[in-house]
Amino acid sequence: MATFPTAPPARPRLRPAVVLLGLLVAALVGVAGSRLVALPASSSESAAPVGDGELPDNTSVYDDEHAGVTELDPDLLRALRRAATAAVDDGIDIVVNSGWRSREYQQRLLDDAVATYGSREEAARWVATPDSSPHVSGDAVDVGPARAAAWLDTHGARYGLCRIYDNEPWHFELRPDAVDRGCPPRYADPTHDPRTR
Repeated sequence: MATFPTAPPARPRLRPAVVLLGLLVAALVGVAGSRLVALPASSSESAAPVGDGELPDNTSVYDDEHAGVTELDPDLLRALRRAATAAVDDGIDIVVNSGWRSREYQQRLLDDAVATYGSREEAARWVATPDSSPHVSGDAVDVGPARAAAWLDTHGARYGLCRIYDNEPWHFELRPDAVDRGCPPRYADPTHDPRTR
């Protein structure tokens, strides 16, 4: 016949250092886990930047931490970086004021423009819809400061970078044929661009 103890067996006592170490490991795992969305597939692969494309002031064309830069079309980004390297020789620092934008960010910009200009028609002269904006597809970049935009307007065709709109001296897109043929004629503003209709 089996006999059962009348009191539960004594639990072994843990040393305070072991308990403290366990709590510390648990806390570190909890903090690290709350900050990580996903780990890269390999140690040589970095996680892609996330965000809606909004950029801090003075964002470098070499910035690999903001989606507004890294999500640009790769050919556009390479051309922009080549141009920026050449511009430094002339004492010009090209920065990215805006590049790739999420659809939601583009919509916010359009809504703000409607509020600023008083109508959707007037806002369209400055901001395209999420469906038609080349920023949403990563095919456009707005550069600054004004000296840098002027430099790129003068020298950009060498790199296939062209100013597209008369009213936006900061807005450039990749036109590879420009290297041999020069940039195509500009539109007065986005409302004259067939892509935005």
